[in-house]
Amino acid sequence: MYYTPDSHEESLASAIVDCAFRVHSTLGPGLLESIYEVCFCLELEQMGIPYERQISVPLIYRGVELPSGIRLDVLVDKRIVCELKAVETMNPVFTAQILTQLKLTKLHLGFLINFNVALIKEGIRRLII
Repeated sequence: MYYTPDSHEESLASAIVDCAFRVHSTLGPGLLESIYEVCFCLELEQMGIPYERQISVPLIYRGVELPSGIRLDVLVDKRIVCELKAVETMNPVFTAQILTQLKLTKLHLGFLINFNVALIKEGIRRLII
């Protein structure tokens, strides 16, 4: 069955794209991922959108919670995973990474955002599982 985001998730998704656009149009490409992450979170904060940054999520494997879980770049409103990159070439493993994060967190909507592009629309990928 195909997941359909509700209106709140769609509103958040639109805000995420807006935040990425503002960061990219202000800074441009060529900086470190950590800089984009801080600025992206500042944009979310200024819009009043709750988020968590660099959070560790426990990993349960075969019924056992492992001490080292997965780390999410940004979790928006406990609903949307944002994986941020600043790379010259997008590797297919980055898509696999966010799909795995969605699966393990039991969330359905995520964004893979690469800030190292000429036009930010080329660097945003929305994923639904």
